[in-house]
Amino acid sequence: MTNNQTHRQSMVHVIFYRFLHDKQAMLGTCIIFILLFIAAFANFLAPANPVFQQNYSAILIDPGTSQYLLGSDELGRDILSRLIYGSRFTLAAAVLPVFFALLIGVPIGLYAGFKGGIMDQWVIMRIVDAFQAFPSLILALALAAMLGGGFANAMLAIGIGFLPNFIRITRSQVISIRNLEYIQAAKSIGCTNMRIVFVHILPNVIPILLVQTTLSMATAIIAEAGLSYIGIGASPEQPSWGSMLRTAQGFLSVQPWMAFWPGISISAVVLGFNLFGDGLRRAIDSKIRH
Repeated sequence: MTNNQTHRQSMVHVIFYRFLHDKQAMLGTCIIFILLFIAAFANFLAPANPVFQQNYSAILIDPGTSQYLLGSDELGRDILSRLIYGSRFTLAAAVLPVFFALLIGVPIGLYAGFKGGIMDQWVIMRIVDAFQAFPSLILALALAAMLGGGFANAMLAIGIGFLPNFIRITRSQVISIRNLEYIQAAKSIGCTNMRIVFVHILPNVIPILLVQTTLSMATAIIAEAGLSYIGIGASPEQPSWGSMLRTAQGFLSVQPWMAFWPGISISAVVLGFNLFGDGLRRAIDSKIRH
């Protein structure tokens, strides 16, 4: 095992130790695990089918009844069941756009940072600058409207909106690493550019990307909820928390709980991802400082 690999393993152990002893990070981790558990076992946890099981004799029931623990909506559907199934949309909203941005943005950032030159300075970065002229949420809104709405198109739009951040972060990290001594040593012994990028550079970029990924997941959840709320994300019959908020808007005076439950769920999950990401950043920064 080389000294570089030994040092890398030591860094991972220290980061992991610091993360485990960060109370806020552990709280965020617990919230994320609860979301994963609910989404994975929604079929067993939900009392009723959240999409099709309507009961017009039980419209807008207040919370607290044995049949409708969190109340019912304007079609007599169980709000608790819709919240449970909505966790799957929230999890998809956190994972799919960020995975798309990682899959496309990281290779472009690696290429731009390692190669440099005209393609980097005058093509890739100018396109990135053009995209970053718009806030990611506004860009996602415009793209979702152009693509025609729907949950899948909303995920694609949000992912495209995240691309510039991942390209720029990856590129900046590669530029700071590519001229270090161990990279020059790898070149001198005849390592190919592909091996240098993926074996020697990428592992040192991954910690920063992990932090950006978790924080972007929180933003993606808010973006999906916002797009669904204004009607160009998930459709009203789909139990997305954002679409539930949109429906609840018309019944705030008679059943405010319809808006409270999805609102507090979105806030809790976003808080969890932010605490997780901040804890990871603190663990990595502490290792870097020491």
